[in-house]
Parts: sequence; structure tokens; C-alpha cells
Amino acid sequence: MSADPKVFLMGEEVGEYQGAYKISKGLLEKYGPDRVVDTPITEAGFTGIGVGAAYYGLRPVIEFMTFNFSMQAIDHIINSAAKSNYMSAGQISVPIVFRGPNGAAAGVGAQHSQCYAAWYASCPGLKVLVPYSSEDARGLLKAAIRDPDPVVFLENELLYGESFPVSAETLDSSFCLPIGKAKIEREGKDVTITAFSKMVGYALQAADILAKEGISAEVINLRSIRPLDRSTINASVRKTNRLITVEEGFPQHGIGAEICASVLEDSFEYLDAPVERIAGADVPMPYAANLERISVPQVEDILQLTKVGRRLICKKTNEAE
Repeated sequence: MSADPKVFLMGEEVGEYQGAYKISKGLLEKYGPDRVVDTPITEAGFTGIGVGAAYYGLRPVIEFMTFNFSMQAIDHIINSAAKSNYMSAGQISVPIVFRGPNGAAAGVGAQHSQCYAAWYASCPGLKVLVPYSSEDARGLLKAAIRDPDPVVFLENELLYGESFPVSAETLDSSFCLPIGKAKIEREGKDVTITAFSKMVGYALQAADILAKEGISAEVINLRSIRPLDRSTINASVRKTNRLITVEEGFPQHGIGAEICASVLEDSFEYLDAPVERIAGADVPMPYAANLERISVPQVEDILQLTKVGRRLICKKTNEAE
């Protein structure tokens, strides 16, 4: 916002209240009410205003208190923002960011717990980013704001409270991450684990435990869902010969399914075992804490599936010998 006066933030409670999760803390005082705009509870209204502002060259950042509320504005996101560049033969750019917490939190029920990664990633014209760490959030958000196309920026409520190591490079004012490029968080040689958002942390925890048992897992932080870094994923699978995808969204038509299809199309002959998917349960999110926990992937799910697959490969190898 300091670098570009055309950037402004708009949404419910982003100004006076400093954001439902205090993400916009201090911005109203620094930039004033013309650039940090509190709105009524009308997602369709302020999203439409944001898209219109982007048509005229401004760079709005639209905050949804939770991405579940973006359903009220999905017509503007899909039909007004995502399709305009194509329908105008490139004459209209829509440089807008839609951001807010996505996916399951804790004890907020089915209507506030959906993961929208697969929803928005299926739409041409949108870019969809999914930060995990502080480095991801800073670098990807700057890239999203600077991008000429509409970007859906899916954060995670539970990650707001986590701390991450931050390098001097990340703190530099020029730091920015490329859209469409995954990050190998941990190198390995026995199995590739892809994940995004909060699930990256679970994958890294599982990899630490697996390492103590002699299994070397490569963990890929996708960072970008659309475009998807297929080359990094396939290169890893060609090295490890195994793939496990992890996501908290519904299993049917999910991000893991798209990754599986990509690997089967491009690297099938390198696989030593079937591709495995770990996803949320195929049910609306329960409210009860014990049921909620078993409805989203946990570290133990990654451990169990990795070990079962490894035993299967060893069995096949022994039988072949």
C-alpha cells in the first residue's frame, strides 16, 4: 500500500475493528478511511464495488471474514472478475485480490468450515494461492496484489496464531514470490508428499517421524493451486516413485485428484505403487470436537498411509525376487 496508492482494502470490520483476526491492524490509522474501507454485511455489494474499481485501474483487496461468505459474492468473482479479460479480448484487466481465512477452523460448524481451493481452482481466469508460512503469506500476497488478473488468496484461520522463522531476505521490501511455483520444504527419496496451507505443517511433522524410522519423505508446499506447478511435482515423483497428496477439502474432484491425474498422465511409468490421497471426510463438517477431528486429515493419517504403501512395495519386491 505504501508503494502503490491505487491499492486499497475493503471488507467487513477491516478498519475500526482492525480485522476480525487483526490482520489489518494499524492500516486505518496509517492510510485513512479512503484506503481502508469498512463495509456493511453485504458480500455481494462490496465485492461488486471492488470488481468495478478494478475495471477502472485501482487494485482492490477484498477481505471476506471467512471464505464461506464468498458464496454470497461468487457471481462477481466468477462472472464479473474471472471472465472479463477473456470476454473483452484482453482489453479489460481485473487486478483484484479476494482474501480471507479458508477451510476448517475449530468448532464453527459445517457452514463455516469448507475448503474452497477446488471450487475456485476449477475456474479459468482466476489464480488461486494458498500460503502456509509467513514467508508464503508475505511473498505471495505482494505477488497477488501486483498481478493484473483476479487472485483468490486462501489463508487459514488456525495458521494466524502460528509463528514461523523469517529470513532477512523475506523482510526485504523487494521480496516477492512467483505465482505458480511450488516449494520443496523438505527433500527426500522414498515418497513425495504434496500439501498446501495448514496441511504442509502436518506433512512436515509426519516427515520428521518417518525419518526416524528410515523413510525419507519429500514434502512439497504447493503454494499455488492455479496455476499448479506440475513440473516440480512430476520431477519429485520421478525421483521418489511414490506420491501421497494431502488436503483438508472434500475428496471428490479435489486438488489431490487433479495432482493424481497429472502424475498418471506424465509420470505413470515411474510409479512403484498406486497414488494415494488423504482428504477431509466426504460429509459436512460436524460440530462435535471429536467428530470434527476425524473429519480432517491428521499427522497419523499421513504416517499410516505412508507405512502401508511402503510395506506393499517391499512385499511386491520380495515376491519378484
